[in-house]
Amino acid sequence: MSKLRPEYTVERLHERQKGKLPGLLGVHVLSLDEGALTAELTVREELLAPNGFLHAATVIGLADTACGYACLAHLPETARNFTTVELKSNFLGTATEGTIRAVAKGVHLGRSTQVWDATVTGPDGKTIALFRCTQIVLY
Repeated sequence: MSKLRPEYTVERLHERQKGKLPGLLGVHVLSLDEGALTAELTVREELLAPNGFLHAATVIGLADTACGYACLAHLPETARNFTTVELKSNFLGTATEGTIRAVAKGVHLGRSTQVWDATVTGPDGKTIALFRCTQIVLY
């Protein structure tokens, strides 16, 4: 099982996202721990779908970013990077305002693949999405 690499910090992850999709979405990493990462974003008008509800891509963007950052911070020492090879999401609710939060947890942190789950909750704390992704580790 891969361990949390000390060179990855919340501050370093925030630096990486400037000018990239996570930065444009307004993803804010709250914590990075062994086997877990928590991030959130504030719902804004431009992140809504035309029907007025939070766009599914926004939720996936938050969940995928949380899992991706967690994967990066847990890569094996000799790995140079990773890429997502599969992802899935189940939507159970939505939001129109407030802050949504994703908690990513490592399910399998192997040398060749990693599997991460994220639970996304709305401003009221209720689950709005369950997310799973698989990453291939690149050497």
